[in-house]
Amino acid sequence: MAAILAFAGSNSSTSINYKLISYTANQLSDQNTTVLNMALFPFPMYSADYEKENGFSNSLVELCNDIKKSDGLVISVNEHNGNPSAYFKNLIDWLSRVDRNFLAKPKILLMATSGGKRGAQSSMEVTEKLLGRFGGEVVATFSLPSFYEQFDAEAGIKDSALRKNYEAAINTFVSKL
Repeated sequence: MAAILAFAGSNSSTSINYKLISYTANQLSDQNTTVLNMALFPFPMYSADYEKENGFSNSLVELCNDIKKSDGLVISVNEHNGNPSAYFKNLIDWLSRVDRNFLAKPKILLMATSGGKRGAQSSMEVTEKLLGRFGGEVVATFSLPSFYEQFDAEAGIKDSALRKNYEAAINTFVSKL
C-alpha cells in the first residue's frame, strides 16, 4: 500500500479543486491516502527578508517532510488568469526554500478543474513545468472542464468520456507507485 498525499492548489474554503481531490482520495481507498485542506495552511507571502528574519514555520517543515516521505502526490490546481493561484506558487516557493528537491521521491498525479470549458488546462501546464524544477515527476494528468455541469459529489464525473480519461489517469498513477 502506497503512502499518498493529496491536496488542492487552492486555499479557498469553497475550492472545487479540493472537492475533486476529496473525491479522488475516495477512489484510492486501497492506498494510504491523506487529504490536506490547504485552507488550514496559511503561509505568509515569500520574501528573502521574511525568511531571514523568521526562518521556516514548523507547519512548513512538516509539510515538506510529509511530501518527501510520500510515494505519491495528487495535486489539483486552480487557475487565476491562466496561471496557478498566487497561493500555490507561494507554497512552492516556500517548500523549495526548505529543500530544493522536495519532489524528488513522490510520483505525481496532476489534475485541474474550473467552471470553464478548458478545465484550468493552462494552469496545469504551467504547474507541470514548475514541479519538474524541484525534482517532480508528473506521471499522469487530468483536466475536468465545466466542473459545475460535469461533477456530482456522489456520482463523480458525469460525462462517460471524461470519466474514462479520469480513471485512466488514476490507473496510470497507481501503476507508477
